[in-house]
Amino acid sequence: MSATRYTDFALGKGTKAATATAGAATLNNHSGVITTESLTTAAAAVYTLTLTNSKIKATDIVMVTVANGTNSAGAPTLQTATPATGSLVINIANRHASAAFNGTLAVHFAILRRE
Repeated sequence: MSATRYTDFALGKGTKAATATAGAATLNNHSGVITTESLTTAAAAVYTLTLTNSKIKATDIVMVTVANGTNSAGAPTLQTATPATGSLVINIANRHASAAFNGTLAVHFAILRRE
C-alpha cells in the first residue's frame, strides 16, 4: 500500500479573505476565509454559500470550517461542502431549536489536491 500525496496547499500567497454578498463570494486562492453577509437564517434552516474559485477542481478535497463572526445566536454547523471545477458550494445548517443567526459567519477553507 502506498501513501497518497496531496499538493497545492499554498499558505501565505495572494488574497486570503473575501466577503460574501447574497450567498456568493469569489476568492481565487488555495486557502482563505469568507465572511458571510449578515445572516438571519432561521432555526433548523440552511444557508448556502457559493464560492467561485479558479483553483478548485471537482476531484479536490476541500476542508471547510465554520465559526462565528459577529453572529451570537443559533448553532452554525457545516452540513456539506461540494467542490466542482471552479467552485465550491457550502451548506451551513442552523442546528439550534429556536434561535436564528443574527450576524456574520467566518467560513475557512483549504484545498488539497491529490497528486
